[in-house]
Amino acid sequence: MQTVPNPLLQQYIKLTEFLGLALGPDYEVVLHDLTNKDHSIIAIANSHISGRKLGAPLTNMALSILRDKSYEHTDYHLHYYSINVNGKDLRSSTFFIKDSGELIGLLCINFDDSRYMELHEKLFSLIHPGNFVKNISSGIAESKENVKDLSSRITENFAIDVASLREQIFNDATASFTTPVDRLNQNERKEIMIKLYEQGLFQLKGSIPFVAKRFSCSQATIYRYLGEINN
Repeated sequence: MQTVPNPLLQQYIKLTEFLGLALGPDYEVVLHDLTNKDHSIIAIANSHISGRKLGAPLTNMALSILRDKSYEHTDYHLHYYSINVNGKDLRSSTFFIKDSGELIGLLCINFDDSRYMELHEKLFSLIHPGNFVKNISSGIAESKENVKDLSSRITENFAIDVASLREQIFNDATASFTTPVDRLNQNERKEIMIKLYEQGLFQLKGSIPFVAKRFSCSQATIYRYLGEINN
């Protein structure tokens, strides 16, 4: 399913195609129309990097940005880490497309540097002992982890459809709990609800019944939790 793009975003569709061709196959370029968050992608170049297609939803990172309104204070978000379809790290950047201050779209670039890291290690192995190469690689990995910690509390993941995105966000929010979700106490559920709210889950259609089913509770209970969070 593909939404009819906002007319103001029409010019960005060709720009997405152009950037994908100009930057090359290691750069995924994605255009989101925020008219429909569940099916927001209206243009994508080099989609093999994330495995997404036209009509795929926003990411968990994008939903979080919409909720906290950080776009009101900046025009872009640079060099944060995300995870591609094969579980590899990507370096991502997002440009906020606005109309009179209102956010209407996102232009995202996701760079997969894995090929260059492999070439880097092979080149170093030709001129340095193995332990030196290992230490250099460990230092780069540690540097990436530090950037992840500084750039955002949320690691961006890509989902091919809204059902997968809901599952992804819910699983991230409940990963630290060893007790089955439907057996958690009220305080534990509230803790999870806050995480889900912060990640923007409830901006997606169908999220109230989805969470109610996972908690084995009524939708009215979920609305009550949300009311308490908003207050």
